[in-house]
Amino acid sequence: MEDVSKLQAALNGLCPRCRKGKIFKSPFYSLRKFDDMYELCPHCGLRYEVEPGYFIGAMYVSYAVSGGVALVLGFLLFYLGNDPQGWVYAAIIAPVMVLIAPINFRISRVVWLHYVAGINYVKGL
Repeated sequence: MEDVSKLQAALNGLCPRCRKGKIFKSPFYSLRKFDDMYELCPHCGLRYEVEPGYFIGAMYVSYAVSGGVALVLGFLLFYLGNDPQGWVYAAIIAPVMVLIAPINFRISRVVWLHYVAGINYVKGL
């Protein structure tokens, strides 16, 4: 079997150590269960939340993702919408932030696990 790159594992929501086990139990579009994570990797047994509050750092990643999306939308509205009134920005950007919340939640945790937490890939697990 071919090795999965770190980027492929992150994009597919796979364990940062073995790159085979899934991090989340349900798909992101499952509105009631989008945040259900495995406590341990189903393949290698890595504990995802190593201590209470471990994913608080993922909030910074989430903030950056949300800010980036809002900034891009703001620029698009400014240039393509000919600088509309303030309420138009709020009426478009706020619902988009709510709609991307489940995706943002997952992206933030996966990025935190793969790129910030310092979990090393172990080949052959």
